[in-house]
Amino acid sequence: MSLQLSSKTRRNLTRIIPFGIIWLVSGWVFWIVEQAAVGNSYQDQSSRITMNFEVFLFSSAALMIVGLLIGTIELIYLNQVFSKKSFTKKIVYKTIFYILLLLIITFITYPIAKSLELDISIFDPRVWHMFGDYLTSITHLSTDIQLATSLLVSLFYSEISENIGHGVLMNFFTGKYHTPTEELRIFMFSDMKSSTAIAEQLGHIKYFELLKEYYADFTEAIIQHSGEIYQYVGDEIIISWRYEDGIANNNCIKCFFAMKKDLQKRTEWYSTNYGIAPTFKAGFHFGKVTTGEIGVLKKEIIFTGDVLNTTARIQGLCNQYNVDILISRDLCQSLLLEPEFRMQSLGRKELKGKEQDLELFTVID
Repeated sequence: MSLQLSSKTRRNLTRIIPFGIIWLVSGWVFWIVEQAAVGNSYQDQSSRITMNFEVFLFSSAALMIVGLLIGTIELIYLNQVFSKKSFTKKIVYKTIFYILLLLIITFITYPIAKSLELDISIFDPRVWHMFGDYLTSITHLSTDIQLATSLLVSLFYSEISENIGHGVLMNFFTGKYHTPTEELRIFMFSDMKSSTAIAEQLGHIKYFELLKEYYADFTEAIIQHSGEIYQYVGDEIIISWRYEDGIANNNCIKCFFAMKKDLQKRTEWYSTNYGIAPTFKAGFHFGKVTTGEIGVLKKEIIFTGDVLNTTARIQGLCNQYNVDILISRDLCQSLLLEPEFRMQSLGRKELKGKEQDLELFTVID
């Protein structure tokens, strides 16, 4: 029986693992540089841990575990706690937190490593005497610089990943789309209803604050259903799936209804704070796109293809049909919806720029 991880768990793992790799690789680099620079010229060797195979394995495992621990704390907890702070304040507050954490880790790992090196009990007084010497030694300062460097690299990775998206960052690193690639993708164009009237009612600043909350409320549903945020365009959000991910378990359609449900849960909160409760409509379609990096001053990974224009036009017909969701016939034929969902044909419609009419469906849950 295979273990099936949820989309959210898989996403978290792919974001946390790089922290472990950053810490492991930086630890190895520092050790190599240190050996090349000073070798055995330390004046005080008593507090320094001599690297043997057993200590190397322990140190590598410890570095990896510390990196994974920091990644877990960073992504699961601290990102939420400091989400509304500026970039600089985030780095400062997180650095203070992690310095205290690393001091605790040092108090745990040094005695263990020293006891392994000397092949004696961790409770032997010699271990703790050497630990005292270590805290006031140049070796300790060198270790602190290494840990601080690993920490700063981790924090910058976290912030960059959060701002441009982990998937986009990984694609840049791997060069996946350095050469244009043809893909089959599903798109959802989602647009807030009556957004112009709401903006006029609230004013630009208050409306922008509402947009931030509005988009944040969609996050969980998008993650749980394997979606990828392609673009925010004003009050519109474009979500994309690789075809296989969007079709699996009807993720693309279930994502829409999960977004709708999460927004409805906060109706009272929006009414209290903004005097309105936002709602949205969405259009769905799929097709081939060309995906690749573009730009010189600012690089982006973009999709090009007729499917994007078609999906946008499908979404634009929601008001005409007085429905919240419209799906192309092509996508409907690829889905095997559960009995809780009912497809209803709305007939064929000529879309601007399309030679053939397109049959559209809505879904009733």
